[in-house]
Amino acid sequence: MFYLNQSVENKANYEDYLKTVGSLSNLFSESNVPYLYYRLAEKVFCKAFEADDLSRSDVAIDAKKGNLGIGLKTFLLGNTKSFQKVAEFNKDRHLYDSLSSIKKVIKISELRNERIGFAERSHGLQSSIYHCVVRKEGKFVLYEEKMDYINIPKIRIIKETKSSIHFTDSQNQYSFSLSKSTLLKKFTVKDISYEFNVDIFKDPLEEIQKLVKKAKLNKPQNLYKDTVFLPLYGKDKEVFESSGLNQWNAKGRKRHINETYIPVPAIVHKLKPGFFPARDTTFNLKLTDGTLLKAKICQQGGKALMSDPNKDLGEWILRKVLALKDGELLTYKKLEKIGIGAIRIDKISSTTYEINFSGIDSYEEWLESFQTK
Repeated sequence: MFYLNQSVENKANYEDYLKTVGSLSNLFSESNVPYLYYRLAEKVFCKAFEADDLSRSDVAIDAKKGNLGIGLKTFLLGNTKSFQKVAEFNKDRHLYDSLSSIKKVIKISELRNERIGFAERSHGLQSSIYHCVVRKEGKFVLYEEKMDYINIPKIRIIKETKSSIHFTDSQNQYSFSLSKSTLLKKFTVKDISYEFNVDIFKDPLEEIQKLVKKAKLNKPQNLYKDTVFLPLYGKDKEVFESSGLNQWNAKGRKRHINETYIPVPAIVHKLKPGFFPARDTTFNLKLTDGTLLKAKICQQGGKALMSDPNKDLGEWILRKVLALKDGELLTYKKLEKIGIGAIRIDKISSTTYEINFSGIDSYEEWLESFQTK
């Protein structure tokens, strides 16, 4: 797995960070069970193990270290068995809502597998695991298991109620919540990697106040200077057959099978003037797997984000990430299946930008955020 293979120093740091966070539990609860907010668990893990934090990306994993993907979970130990949310499909409801129960869980399983595969392909991963911080009275327990693809041919419904469908694939048990459109997986805590005691401050607010008075606080710094979202489709959520990511299919001159570009709507330039360099000015574009490409804004009105050479972006996004065959058109239906509708571009410096994938409707939500300001 992961934890047991890490350095003594990193494991010690991780334990110290978790103990520190757990010691403040009385800020949130009066229980003897230490409290751990899931977003904080992600930050602590990435800091201790120098892992890449993917929590801002809409993918099935929360962090990566080398070629390993990591889904981070924190939950109460209970009776060593617990159903925990692993995916949400509310925006995909139209794909399964009218199906029979067995076809419904098969469709959900297909969508889940698509999302794991997409995350692994886009971030250059060979496999993925769950790393769990399980909470019990006075302790944190560390437990890990593989992030399995659902074995669709082996799916069998165990129990069905008005609100959920319980099913198994012979290796794991799942529950699909019909009302919340969420998939839960049963975690059985065994083969514990490590556990340790957590001492909780009686009055954590007083302890924090003492620390703040002694500490020299720095002004907050933004990790990213600026951000824009770009849709992977055109007007009316259509991926056009001969432009954008299907540019290779355009008529006229002979084109390379990987020729493509990401659309940059005019409104993006209007809302974020000067975000990108001037047209045809080359800049560095860091991909989700760490690869650096040369890229530039092209075409009239700066409507296209392309790599230089052009085929490099297409080879990565069309073949490696979206797993499209040569000559296969990208469709909005394909994007729906993997739960991705846009890319997020983070401006790291005037010459370096970073690309990440974002969920369905994230581009529209980004546009709406300007209307509410």
